Amino acid sequence: MFAAVPLLALPVLIYNLIAFTSGHDGAGAAMTNPLFTIHMPTSAAWVVTLSDLLLAASLVVLFVELLKSTTSRRIAIINHSLSMILFIICLIEFLLAPVFATSTFFLITVMVLLDVLAGFIVTIVSARRDIDFDPTGPH
Repeated sequence: MFAAVPLLALPVLIYNLIAFTSGHDGAGAAMTNPLFTIHMPTSAAWVVTLSDLLLAASLVVLFVELLKSTTSRRIAIINHSLSMILFIICLIEFLLAPVFATSTFFLITVMVLLDVLAGFIVTIVSARRDIDFDPTGPH
């Protein structure tokens, strides 16, 4: 049953925890504070924030979700349905809660939408391959 749970719920949950525990400054300030700096060979400084790390982790999770969507088991249908519910929750949070109106959460929401679309498209394509249509019609 754990395979049915969309993994993109983890970044959404992490963002929710940050948003609700960051105080009056909101998630935007907590997400954009520099965590560390990496000095590049060109002597430029790359400032890494919590937002950067969360988005990078979300992309890795999206990749795993896309790999999971290629299976044609029955559990995949449940996963697609739960992903759709997760997208609706993300969309409602983004549109109605000011603390979620950030670029970081918007990009996570787009990743959840891509997971939903890819899951349904892969399922439809694999279902079409399972059904053999005879172009000459019935004999």
